[in-house]
Amino acid sequence: MYIFNLFIKKYLHCNQIKNRTYIFCTIRKKFYLFNHEEVTRQYIIFLLKKIKNYKNSNIWVEYPFQINKLNKRLDILVQFNHIPHILIECKSPKIPITQKTFDQISIYNSVIKAPFLMVSNGIKNFIFKVDKHKKKFFFIKKIP
Repeated sequence: MYIFNLFIKKYLHCNQIKNRTYIFCTIRKKFYLFNHEEVTRQYIIFLLKKIKNYKNSNIWVEYPFQINKLNKRLDILVQFNHIPHILIECKSPKIPITQKTFDQISIYNSVIKAPFLMVSNGIKNFIFKVDKHKKKFFFIKKIP
């Protein structure tokens, strides 16, 4: 949690409004209520931009889509030329990454069809490549 707290202090733009803390999202250009999942989301956006040099225009946050006639939102979707590249599911650091998390992102990807998936709680990151022909996942060490 130390690294997470350091990230919050050093890189996040926070505001206090009426005794509540808000975090600025550089993609959505708006302040959002401070919660642990939003911090994880901003941490992943930071990695995508600063480490991988992805542009804001390639990163979609809270991306709306439909699955089985239900309206859903993806935490983060990285696209190039409107073609999905990485689908990312963010959780609070207090929530462990479980099979349920992998099932959730797999179901979402049945619609999105991104070649790479990532699940993160800000402490643990799992990144994997989808082999759609063999219907398997292969874990990789770095964000593509």
